[in-house]
Amino acid sequence: MAISQRLQQRMMQKLSPQQIQLMKLLQVPTATLEERLREEMEENPALELGEEKLTSSDDLKNEFDDNGDDLQESDNQLEGYENINVSDYVQEGDDDVADYKLRDNNYANQEENKVQPIKTETSFYEILQDQISGLKLEEADQKIAEQIIGSIDEDGYLRRATTSIADDLAFRQNVFVSTADIEAVIKKIQQFDPPGIGARNLQECLLLQLYRQQDEVGLSEENRKNIQIAIEALEEYFEAFTKKHYDKIQKGLQLTDEALKELIKQIIRLNPKPGGNLGSINKGDNYVIPDFFIFNNNGTLELTLNSKNAPDLRISEGYRDMLTEYDRGSKKDKRQKEAVLFIKQKIDSAKWFIDAIKQRQHTLLSTMQAILNYQYQFFLTDDETTMRPMILKNIADKIGLDISTVSRVANSKYVQTEFGIYRLKFFFSESISTESGEEVSTREVKKILSDLIESENKNNPHSDDALKELLQQKGYNIARRTVAKYREQLNISVARLRKEL
Repeated sequence: MAISQRLQQRMMQKLSPQQIQLMKLLQVPTATLEERLREEMEENPALELGEEKLTSSDDLKNEFDDNGDDLQESDNQLEGYENINVSDYVQEGDDDVADYKLRDNNYANQEENKVQPIKTETSFYEILQDQISGLKLEEADQKIAEQIIGSIDEDGYLRRATTSIADDLAFRQNVFVSTADIEAVIKKIQQFDPPGIGARNLQECLLLQLYRQQDEVGLSEENRKNIQIAIEALEEYFEAFTKKHYDKIQKGLQLTDEALKELIKQIIRLNPKPGGNLGSINKGDNYVIPDFFIFNNNGTLELTLNSKNAPDLRISEGYRDMLTEYDRGSKKDKRQKEAVLFIKQKIDSAKWFIDAIKQRQHTLLSTMQAILNYQYQFFLTDDETTMRPMILKNIADKIGLDISTVSRVANSKYVQTEFGIYRLKFFFSESISTESGEEVSTREVKKILSDLIESENKNNPHSDDALKELLQQKGYNIARRTVAKYREQLNISVARLRKEL
């Protein structure tokens, strides 16, 4: 086999470590940025955090253009240490491990222990466990009850089969019970509060609530009769009720129009998700923390970055002093040289991270400023019909960044306005043409569609064909299938399911 050499040209695009870190930082939400900064400072003691401040787009632009006073100051003080040669400090044949690698000095001294207050709340499962203790069960039934409680989902339903629960008890706890034993305990748990807990499906959940209402003391005969009719309707005509085939229910139960209306009211007052009202299910609370704030100052919109996104990072004074002391010293042994090399690496890493954070701030604000300028009328009025068609490319072209970068910002960031908090992705939409040839946002069409459905006669709701005709009368040329698609995106049911008596 012959060996040959040849020249070949290739075009390749590679991301530098700085670019990769910036992309990762862009995706970090405001709620977790503080934790990310803390991790970085724990790993790098040369990095310090100053006071937070509210950062406007103009402030950040000036700071970014100047590259930051603190960063420039650190560059000047470290002049002369930029080109440290590793070979000057570690000679060939030196096998000793540097002392700094043997010491855990990557963590700054903590002067005080700051305790973060934690919200205390009784959880969903703790409330159910407390109710189990009131049953005073035998040991085997106690384990069955605990297994059942652990199998109930966040909506309050027991969706795991009794045979599977029996297998879990046998294999994991060495407890052998029959499905009949499990069913008996399920019946007891279904008596817990709120009514409907432990149901296997929606039908059983609603019936459990009606059974509980029927057993209430002091119930009038009329109310008891209405509850009984509702029970019969759910037991015999549940599928017809879910599909709103009320005529079938009315005929089967021989109900008057007034009785049918009372029946529907009786059922829709029930809770389809009883677990949603019972304590806290998730370990953490999901709060939306806005990344930007838009204020209306007498008709002029002002954009501000959340202060948590603009931390005051700087190089540690202590690390600067270490380099100064090394420079003044006359004796520079190997250990000192290794120490100064370690210090320089930490300072370089800190400068690199500070620059990435500033770049993140600049990217966030420039992206949001472009969105604000593009959708200015909406931010003034909160009227979705004023929104302009806008895609990622429109913003990317405005700020000179890649579409993928804009996408990372739009998909993970929120802005607070005087009308509420919006995800940036909300402001992006495709366009359609009106009869006059004008390009309008699909968001505008969806808003008008939603208004048409909201104002319709619920006794005779509009079909998709009727909605298409109404939209065309307003100048929006869209097909029936497009109307159906927009309606589904708005989570609006078909006409038959929107019908009311």
